[in-house]
Amino acid sequence: MARQTERAGNLPSEPTSFIGRRHELAELRKKLTSARLISLVGPGGVGKSRLAVRVATDLRRAFKDGSWLVELAEVRDPDLVAYALLAALDLRDQAAEPAAVLLSYLRDRELLLVVDNCEHLLDAAAQLVGEIVRAAPAVRVVATSREPLSVPGEHLVPVPPLDLPSDRPDQPLNQVRQNEAVSLFVERAGAASGTFVLTPANQSSVAAICRQLDGLPLAIELAAVRTRVLTPEQILERLTDRFELLTGGSRAAVPRHQTLRTTIDWSYDLLAPDERVLLRRLCVFAGRFTLDDVEGVCMTEGEPAAEALRLVSSLVDKSLLIKEDIRGVACYRLHETMREYAALKLRDPAEQETIEQRCTNHYVSTCRRRTVGARERLLDWLEWVDLEIDNIRAVLRRCLTHSDSSRGLEMAQSLGWYWFTRATTEGAWWLDHLMALKGGDPATRAWALFMRGFLAVLQGDPTAAGPALQRATVAARQTGRDLLLSASLTMGSIAANMAGDRVNARRLLDEAQQLTEPLGDPTSTLGLIQAQAFNGFFEGDLATVRSVATEGVRISRETGDVYRLTMMLMNRGLGALFEGDLDESRPLFVEALRSAREVDDRVAEFYLLDALGCHAASSGKAALAARLLGAAETIRTGAGATAMPFLAPLLDQAIETASAALGPMSFEAGFQAGRALGRDDAIRLALGESARAFASGSRRAESALGNREMEVARLVSEGLTNKQIGARLFISDSTVASHIRGILNKLGFNSRAQIAGWAASANQ
Repeated sequence: MARQTERAGNLPSEPTSFIGRRHELAELRKKLTSARLISLVGPGGVGKSRLAVRVATDLRRAFKDGSWLVELAEVRDPDLVAYALLAALDLRDQAAEPAAVLLSYLRDRELLLVVDNCEHLLDAAAQLVGEIVRAAPAVRVVATSREPLSVPGEHLVPVPPLDLPSDRPDQPLNQVRQNEAVSLFVERAGAASGTFVLTPANQSSVAAICRQLDGLPLAIELAAVRTRVLTPEQILERLTDRFELLTGGSRAAVPRHQTLRTTIDWSYDLLAPDERVLLRRLCVFAGRFTLDDVEGVCMTEGEPAAEALRLVSSLVDKSLLIKEDIRGVACYRLHETMREYAALKLRDPAEQETIEQRCTNHYVSTCRRRTVGARERLLDWLEWVDLEIDNIRAVLRRCLTHSDSSRGLEMAQSLGWYWFTRATTEGAWWLDHLMALKGGDPATRAWALFMRGFLAVLQGDPTAAGPALQRATVAARQTGRDLLLSASLTMGSIAANMAGDRVNARRLLDEAQQLTEPLGDPTSTLGLIQAQAFNGFFEGDLATVRSVATEGVRISRETGDVYRLTMMLMNRGLGALFEGDLDESRPLFVEALRSAREVDDRVAEFYLLDALGCHAASSGKAALAARLLGAAETIRTGAGATAMPFLAPLLDQAIETASAALGPMSFEAGFQAGRALGRDDAIRLALGESARAFASGSRRAESALGNREMEVARLVSEGLTNKQIGARLFISDSTVASHIRGILNKLGFNSRAQIAGWAASANQ
C-alpha cells in the first residue's frame, strides 16, 4: 500500500503512455478551481485513469497537502472501500472505524483525491465520496468510472477516445506524427520492438489502424505491440479481416466497446493454447501476484516451474499482463478491462471452481507456512502481506461466501501481526463475520477469540475485549491449551485495567503469572511482562514497571521480537519519565521510536511522540515540545487512537509547562506547526535527525536563502499565517507569499509543512 512521499502524495513519478489530451486537461484544471467532485466517465480502455493521474500530477503543488491516488480496481469487496482509501492516504485503522478515521483526518486537509475505477463498487464508492465532500470543504475529488457516481454536486466530464488521424493520403509526415492516436501507437510500438519508426512508407497504415480502433488507447497499445513480429500493413490487414468478419463489411453500427472487445479477441486468438489457458486463469487474482502464486494456482500439476516463467514473460511481452517491481520483487497484474475479459473466457464452471479452490488452498497454506516464525522476521513478513493483501481479502471473502469457516478462520488468525500493526478494525470485522459461521477447528476458534479480544484492546474498547477474552479463557481450559490460557489471562488483565476493574485485573494477572512462569515460553513471558507493566502504571508501582520492562527488553532483543521490543522500551522509558529521570528516558524513547518506525506501528509512534514531547517540556525545550505534541495529535488522528488514562497527568503537565514558557499564543502556533508536519518529518524531528541535517546543511541553506526568507521560514515554523507573518515583519501578504514561493523553490520543498519542519530543527 501507498506510503507518503517527500512530495505530498502517492502518485506515480510520471504517468506512462500519456499522449495529448490538452483540451481535457484544460477543462479539468478549470473545473477544479470550483467543483468539489468531478467524475471522468467513459468506457473501459479509453484512458480515464491516465488522464486523472496526469491532472493530479500537474496540480499537486496547488494543494497544500498534495495529490493522492486511490486505486479501487483491485478491491473486490464493497465493505473494503474505506480501507482502500485509508491505505492510499497512508492512514491506519489501528484503533477506530475506517470511515471515522478518514473523515476526521480529511476535515481540515487541502488535497486532491483521485478515486480510480469506481464502476464495480459504485454504491460504496459513491457513499464514501459523498461523505468526504460534505465533511472536508478543502478536499477536491476526481473519480473515474464507466458511469456517474450520482452524488450531489457531481460534475461529469466525458472522456472521449483520442483524436483520430485524417484519412487523407497526402498528409505531411509531421502532421500525422502529431496526432494523439498515432503518437501513442508509435510510442508503444517503439517500446515493444525497439526499432519502430514512423515513416512515409508506413504512415498511412498506422493512421488506418488508429481509425480502425476508434482511437481507443488500450486497443491501440495491443495492436502496437504486435509490431515486434508484424509490419503495420500486416496488422491492418488482419484487423480489417477481423472487423469485416464481425460486421459483414460495414462498421457503421459497431459501438466502441465492441471495437475494444474485438481487438482483445484478436490478441487472444493469436496466443498459443497454453498462453490462453493461463490468461483466463489469472482472473482469479484480485490484485498483484508473483510467479510463485502463478505456479501454485494456475499451472497444471506436474508442469515444470520454468513453464510458468515462460508463459508469464510471453504475456508481459504482448502487453496482456503488466509487470511491476515492488520492493525488489517482480509482481504482475491484469489491466481491469483484461481481467474482465479473462473472467468471461473462464466459462467452464468446473475449471472456474477448480481454480478458485486452488487459489484458496494456495493462500491458506502460504499464510500458514509464512506465519511460522513471523514474529522474529516481522518486517519481511509484513512486506509480503502488504503485497498480497488484495488476494488474501478475496480468499477471505470467498470463505465467508461459501461458509468455509475452517479455512477462513485459519487464514484470518494467521494474519494476526498484520491486523495488530496495519488494520485492527478490518481484522476485527473479518473475525466477527467468520466466527458467526458454524464449524471449524475448536482450537482455531479459541485462538480467534483471543485475537478478537487483543484487537479490541488495541482499539481501546475493553467492553468488547472482556467477553471475547473470557470465552477464549474458557476454551483454553476446556482443551488444556496452556499457551492460549496464558495469553488470554494476561490480555484479560490488561482489558480489566482499561475498564477500571482493578480487582479483576489483579486476579487475572496473578493466575497468569502462576501459569506462565513454569512454561518457559518467551512469547508467553513477554505477554505476562506487558500485563505486569500495564498494571504497574495503573497502580503507580513504578518499581515493578522498571523491573519487568528491563527484563522484557532483554527477552525481546534475544528473540528478535521487534514488536514487543518497542512496547518494552516505551514502558521502561515512561517509567523513568514518571520518576523524573530525563537522562535515562530519552534514549529509551528514541530507540523505541526507531523500532516503531521500522515496523510502521502508528499507535506506538503516537505514544512515543507524546512521550518525547513531555520529555522536551520537562527539559526546558518548550518550542520543541509544542511541535512534538502537535505532531502526535496528527498521527493519533490518522490511526484513530486514544491516549491511555494513566498518561493524562503527564500530558497535562507538559502542556502547562510548555505553554507557560512560550505563552499561550506561541504554544498554540507551535502545536499547529507540529500538526502540519508529515509523519516522516515529525519522527525525524523527534529523533533529532532533522536537527543534524539542519546543522550540516545550515551554511548552505543560509547562503541559498536571504535574510528575509530566513525570517519568513522561522515564522512559518511557528504556525503563523501569511497575514500574521506580514504583520510581524511589516510587509504585505503578497510579499510574504512571494518569499514562501522562493523558499519552496530554493530548498526543493512542496509545502509549508516541510518549511516548518526544516526551520523548526534549528531551534532544537
